Amino acid sequence: MKKIFFSVIFSLLMTYSYGTYILIPMDDEQVDHLKSYGVTFWVLQNGLEASWLLNYRGGSFIMEYSPAIEEECIIRGISYEVIADAKANSIFSEIAEPSVNMDRVKLEKAPKVAVYAPKTYLPWDDAVMLVLTYAEIPYDVIYDEEVINGELSNYDWLHLHHEDFTGQYGKFYGSYRNATWYKNEQAEAESEALRLGFSKVSLLKLHVAKTIKQYVSAGGFLFAMCSATDSFDIALSSENTDICESMFDGDASDPSCQEKLVFENTFAFENFTLEKSPYVYEYSDIDVTRSRSISEQDDFFTLFDFSAKWDPVPTMLCQNHTQIVNGFMGQTTAFNTELIKAKVLILGENKNLKEARYIHSEFGNGTWTYYGGHDPEDYRHLVGDPETELKLYPNSPGYRLILNNVLFPAAKKKKMKT
Repeated sequence: MKKIFFSVIFSLLMTYSYGTYILIPMDDEQVDHLKSYGVTFWVLQNGLEASWLLNYRGGSFIMEYSPAIEEECIIRGISYEVIADAKANSIFSEIAEPSVNMDRVKLEKAPKVAVYAPKTYLPWDDAVMLVLTYAEIPYDVIYDEEVINGELSNYDWLHLHHEDFTGQYGKFYGSYRNATWYKNEQAEAESEALRLGFSKVSLLKLHVAKTIKQYVSAGGFLFAMCSATDSFDIALSSENTDICESMFDGDASDPSCQEKLVFENTFAFENFTLEKSPYVYEYSDIDVTRSRSISEQDDFFTLFDFSAKWDPVPTMLCQNHTQIVNGFMGQTTAFNTELIKAKVLILGENKNLKEARYIHSEFGNGTWTYYGGHDPEDYRHLVGDPETELKLYPNSPGYRLILNNVLFPAAKKKKMKT
């Protein structure tokens, strides 16, 4: 028995002596891509080091071996490999080859994450809250009062829930103006605006949008999906005019509001035309939901292939185990490429439809990313639909794009030499 015991101990010691790294593969060998981001985030939270291997096996993660990390991988049910130092060095050498489109980026510190959303919303009301909860990545929910009180500076990364920053209550008036929930939400929004010192909801939302813009300029990382993308830009462009009809703010819109839009104020879009009718479920021609003609089976977009060594940020944002991602709809499904500013980087698009799904750029010292659609695993999510069970989609490419955005602020500012 003693011989068997010492044999087992010796075997374990030999394994951990030579297996000095944990590799979390992110290719098709990974059983749960989404929770893999959570484990990597947990490693950073606990003051340990990790690296992102861009374009290596789908954007894998690697870190020095620790029993605690291995235990966390087991608890969360993700695939991992304990590899020897020689194997790790071989991977690093392969990645460092100038002719290979790969790179190794050190991840330093877990970013502090906030979601801008009403406090009454539940995690399944929003794809980002849903995937953060599933991946076990902690986040705080903040809303207008916290933004006005200057609390954005406490956070590195901010997600905009499917908000309407124009003050038109999501343009739901045509279909839901008689619904109890719609009337309640409008009454609550108007009451909150008055409490915070604004005569109209649209003025409150404009102030919030401008404050978020300043947050990005100061170095914050912004991510938005669905209607929070175009409504944010429209709000910024309409600073000097009133685009809301009387059912939204009690008085008529400015007849010349279209001509008074200031496109220099926006992040992503220019030269767009407002949808002025309160009965039309659309803000402008930025979104292509109503003009696109494609079946669910044929709806997809393609991620661009960037240079990992020269363009690490867009490369990080596009890490995936496939370059083709299934499309999904939302109030804002995709962006008209003709209205996207020249400086904006398109990360994912459907060229045949001339629509962009995933765009990104810098602003000041920070960055912003817009992602069209509501839920990557619910093609046409309607009001009142049940929540998406992410345990059924642990390898979702569409949800991976969200988590790429959550993790990339942790990357070291200068690329790591390998």
